[in-house]
Amino acid sequence: MSRENGRAGAGGGEQLALIREAVRETRKKEERARPRTWRGAELAARRPVARVLVDKGPVHLDKLWDYAVPAAMDAEAQPGVRVRVRFGAGTGKVREGRREGGGLLDGYLVERIDASDYRGPLAALAQVVSPEPVLSEPLLKLCRAVADRYAGSLADVLQLAVPPRNARAEAARFPAPPPPPAPPAPASWSRYPDGPAFLEALARGEAPRAVWTALPGPHWPAELAAAVAATLASGRGALVVMPDGRSAARVDAALTELVGPGQHAVLVAESGPEERYRRWLAIRRGAVRAVVGTRAAMYAPVADLGLVAIWDDGNSSHSDTNAPHPHARDVLLLRAVHEKAACLVGDVGRTVEATQLVENGWARPLEAGRETVRAAAPLVRTVDEAEEARDEAARAARLPSLAWQTARAALARGPVLVQVPRRGYVPRLACARCRTPARCRHCSGPLEARSQDAALCCAWCGQEAPGWACAECGGTRLRAQIVGARRTAEELGRAFPEVPVRTSGRDHILETVPDVPALVVSTPGAEPVPEGPGYAAALLLDGWALLGRADLRAGEEALRRWLGAASLVRGQAAGGTVVVIAEPALRPVQALVRWDPAGHALRELAERAELGFPPVSRMAAVTGRAEDVAGLLHAAELPAGAEVLGPVPLPVPDPGRPRRTGDPPPGEEWERALVRVRPGQGAALAAALKAARAARLVKREGQQLRVRIDPPDLG
Repeated sequence: MSRENGRAGAGGGEQLALIREAVRETRKKEERARPRTWRGAELAARRPVARVLVDKGPVHLDKLWDYAVPAAMDAEAQPGVRVRVRFGAGTGKVREGRREGGGLLDGYLVERIDASDYRGPLAALAQVVSPEPVLSEPLLKLCRAVADRYAGSLADVLQLAVPPRNARAEAARFPAPPPPPAPPAPASWSRYPDGPAFLEALARGEAPRAVWTALPGPHWPAELAAAVAATLASGRGALVVMPDGRSAARVDAALTELVGPGQHAVLVAESGPEERYRRWLAIRRGAVRAVVGTRAAMYAPVADLGLVAIWDDGNSSHSDTNAPHPHARDVLLLRAVHEKAACLVGDVGRTVEATQLVENGWARPLEAGRETVRAAAPLVRTVDEAEEARDEAARAARLPSLAWQTARAALARGPVLVQVPRRGYVPRLACARCRTPARCRHCSGPLEARSQDAALCCAWCGQEAPGWACAECGGTRLRAQIVGARRTAEELGRAFPEVPVRTSGRDHILETVPDVPALVVSTPGAEPVPEGPGYAAALLLDGWALLGRADLRAGEEALRRWLGAASLVRGQAAGGTVVVIAEPALRPVQALVRWDPAGHALRELAERAELGFPPVSRMAAVTGRAEDVAGLLHAAELPAGAEVLGPVPLPVPDPGRPRRTGDPPPGEEWERALVRVRPGQGAALAAALKAARAARLVKREGQQLRVRIDPPDLG
């Protein structure tokens, strides 16, 4: 063939390729114009592609998936509804009209679009589970922000945010919302210089932000209710998150008394799945505008949100135990920013995180003057633990002389609260001669006495230990390292035989106690509310057990628990007295004596800044097998200047207790590394760790890892 013919042939090949490309484009246009079908069923005429978030948690699947919408589902397949789709190997692909494997999974239809970026045929929606649009755009944006902040998946956050479906609850009909109430009177808010102005700003529709240090006493539930009522008066909604159902019930009662029934809903786990979902639907459909609830209520779909409030933000129950472990305070701060709502962070104490909000100018302090504080707070007296050891009365009746005298005088006026850090009888024992801890012969677990007459037994394996002898010195006598609430109640009953002794703890929590002489022995957080003006006195025992914990927050947590108990005691003018058994010179003890939680938190914040710990910095904890932790940190593109602390081995969990979230599998030893970055780099740190985890999951490298942003426990 000649050179000219070769050139012509080459040119003809290029023309042929162009013709073939044009034919393909024409066929694509014809295919788009042709009525589309799926297994003989016609697809929706408008926006036939649904973008679905599959309810599957791994971070490498944290994206939207495209599915075809059959015409029969067109009306119900709207953004926000629950759907079921086929998902698995070859997700979203079909061959010869059949799905490539995969099982049915639940999901949420996020949006409808005209066309998919995926070039092949799409699998169709299998089912619209319910036409109820449970996933609104604001809720989706909030959950997306929470997932990004905590290096988690959107599906994991939605499992926390949207309650499980209940068909009977969805069939319920709700009345129209009642008219907004009138703005409330300042009442006890007048004790705070800026209190009335805060309520007026809420009633005008403004969005003030405040960190509220509440005065001790019984008024704080009514004050929270007044803030909610002021927000409702402006025509907006309100959301209050409480640490437990008991405190939520107090605010519920105060709000009902102030604005009447029908204005708010209560979201707590004790309601049961059906009732809780019914109340959630009443909120979503706008039948109520205010919500009081526990941790999961932070996602409640309140329309036109005007106020978010959290009480006792240092309580550990505000931190979710499920991935990605969001904290209610941080979620509410996100909502306040996204929805331009007012924010109120309240407690009788003050956390370091709340103090930082004040120091950086994001919120203003809302607190009473010193004279008002001194009038409302009880008198606080201290007993040195060294003095207690020398006190004959303390050895005989578990109470130093000062505490015994205080309790005896106070019992003539009303009930006396006794706070004990540990539940049980004698949960820890040691040799009376050499102080060596008493251990089990079989598993080396700690021995304990569950009652006065019961034999010694192991707290881990449960085996009895008759005839115990110390392995170090051969001694056979035991002493209590820690005395529990039940043993304390028994000893107090002998010391005050004419006075009834009541106990309140995890196994049985008393809601209230009458205003009659009685000794009430309680563990922290389980203190019953007195029905009268308050306890006549409170005794805070074993301060060393709270202050001696190996935790960055030990002092802050001890003060929070002491303030919670002392705030139930009558004011000093009414004779209320608190006795704390702890080293008087320690900072948390002095903060309690002066009733100065804000000053204590400010000094703690300064120390955190010097050490570079949260909340001044942002930090992530990476936990898992040593090789997996090292592999993730090596693969992650950490922000510039990121500092890795550790890794260090984690203590092996007690085999006798139930396995908790984050514990290593039986037989494995895990390590933990902390990654610290400068302020402003938290989002980059979370994104880097999430991307590295996703890449490892795609490549199936290593085993499971736990990543937690800003972990609350840094012991």
